[in-house]
Formats: sequence, structure tokens, C-alpha cells
Amino acid sequence: MPKLTDTFADRQKAAAEAKKALLERFKPKPMVTSSEPIVDRAAEKAAKIAALKAKREEEKAARAAARVAAQQAAESARAAEEAAQLEARRAAIKERKAAEKNAAHERRAAKLAAYAQFKMTGRKAGDELY
Repeated sequence: MPKLTDTFADRQKAAAEAKKALLERFKPKPMVTSSEPIVDRAAEKAAKIAALKAKREEEKAARAAARVAAQQAAESARAAEEAAQLEARRAAIKERKAAEKNAAHERRAAKLAAYAQFKMTGRKAGDELY
């Protein structure tokens, strides 16, 4: 409140001071400084992205190596199975040939026995006397 003893000059001076105080509020205030060094957020983000990309590349390489190992294992298993089938076929052929050879030997032995009997008796094995 203005006093009755205030003069025009006092009121003008008070108005100027109020205006100056109002303008002081809009002026930029001094910045607060930190004792820690300034962090470059863009570089920090780029480093994190690079680390994440490297990790993903390593995982991708590991998956590719596992896939190659699985393919090689499947190929070796397939080759082993084919070899086993081939060996089984060979064994079956050998067994069949051995059976045929034994049958031929038995037929020959039977023929020789029949010939020996014929020589001794003069008759065939199926001949009967009437």
C-alpha cells in the first residue's frame, strides 16, 4: 500500500523496481554443474547396439554350426544304415548260395549212392521184385 507521504518519484521508483524484478524471473538461471563427466548418450547407445549385434551374430553362428553338425550326423547315420542294408543283402546272398551248394552236394551224394547201389545189386533203388 502506498503511504500518504510517498511522492510521485517514489512511486515511479517502486514501479521500476517491480518491473525489473519481474524481468529477472524470465532471465536464464545459472546452470548446476556436476562433478561427474558428461556422458555421451549417443555413443553409449551405439555401443549397446554394437554389443547386442555381436551377441546375435555369435548366436547365429552357433545355430549354423549346430545345424551343420546335425546334417553331418544325419548323413553319417544314413551312410551307416545303407552300409548295414548292403551287408544284410550280401549276407542273404551268401546264405542262399551256401544253401544251393549244400543242396547240390546232397543231390550229387544221392546220385553217387544210387549208382553205388546199382553197381552192387544191379537194380535201381525203386525197382521191386515181382
